[in-house]
This record gives sequence, C-alpha cells and structure tokens, in this order.
Amino acid sequence: MRSKLLAFTIAFMMSGLLVQAQNVKMKKIFDGKSFRGWVEPDNNIWWKAENGVLSAKSGPERKGSILWTEKPYEDFIVQADFKFGEGTVDSGIFLRTDKQQIQIGISGSLKRDMTCSPYIPGKGYPVEAEGVKELLKHNDWNTMKVQAKGSVYTVWLNEQKVMTYTSDNAIEKGPIGLQLHPKNEMSISFRNIKVASL
Repeated sequence: MRSKLLAFTIAFMMSGLLVQAQNVKMKKIFDGKSFRGWVEPDNNIWWKAENGVLSAKSGPERKGSILWTEKPYEDFIVQADFKFGEGTVDSGIFLRTDKQQIQIGISGSLKRDMTCSPYIPGKGYPVEAEGVKELLKHNDWNTMKVQAKGSVYTVWLNEQKVMTYTSDNAIEKGPIGLQLHPKNEMSISFRNIKVASL
C-alpha cells in the first residue's frame, strides 16, 4: 500500500511540474534587433542581433564568448529556437552560472552530439538526454525548453521531454547565458528567446 501511495505521489508531482512548464506565461527577452536586456561583451565581434535572429560566430582568434542576461533568475523556464550554423557547433544555455550548462551541439570532450544533456565541469555529462537523435533537425530550427526549479533541470526538445537531472552543486540565483565555445570555428543562431519566472 505504501509503495502504491508513494508511486502515486511521485506521478502527481511530476505531472504538476509538466503542467507548470506548459502553462506559465513566457516573456520575450530578445527583441529581435538589439541587445536590450543582455550584457553585450566589450569589443563585440561575435554576436549580432537583426531581423529577429540573434547569431553568434567565432572570431579570428577563436576566443569564444558568453552572452548573459542582465537580469538574474531563481526558478525559471527558458525557451529558445536554435539553428546550427557552420563548423563544429559547440554551444549551450548556462543556468545561473557558467558551471551549469545544457549542451547544444558537439561535445568537445566526447566528440559527439550531446544536445539537451547537462554539462557540469568536473562531472562531465552526468546523464544523457534520450531520443535526441530522432528529434533533432540539423538543417532547420529546433525549440529547446529548459526548466530550472531549484536543483532540478528538465529539458524538452521540439515539445518532447528528453532529460531530467538533479544537480548537487546548483546555485540559487543568477543570469542565463548563451555560449559561443572557444577554440572552435562555428556559428549558431537563436530566435524567440523567452523566459518565465516560477
């Protein structure tokens, strides 16, 4: 009886999280033409905002760059469309810090696509997202939704849930970042970037 009650409670809580992720009101944090609401890097040669698209491309020295939101967030959902560009695309969405990331593209360490999987320095990829190979479109736009609720990260790719991970070193509050990985020749584009605080 206890095991049935526990199973029901867990299922109820998980369904509640899913409903919450689907029903919250998302707010645009990219206006499609400027870096308003973002911390544009000094001497920016990497990021461009125009025609509804935020694009990133490696510079000649391949130093990489992170574009951070001005606003810090606690519990939140971030959603963005992304499209692979040229080269070896190694990007991701940082969650409150550059030590907690959801990967987009090729892992530099594993040399294979790890889109939607969490990368944690010192831990590598503690879990791997499921079903991504079948869902991911390499030549078209994809939609990634990431929920960060406390230390629990949940990821959807093209409306399908693909990963849940509980981090043991998540921080409570911080900005959201988009990554252009150093040491790579690459480009990537984002659009329809939205956030909801939970």
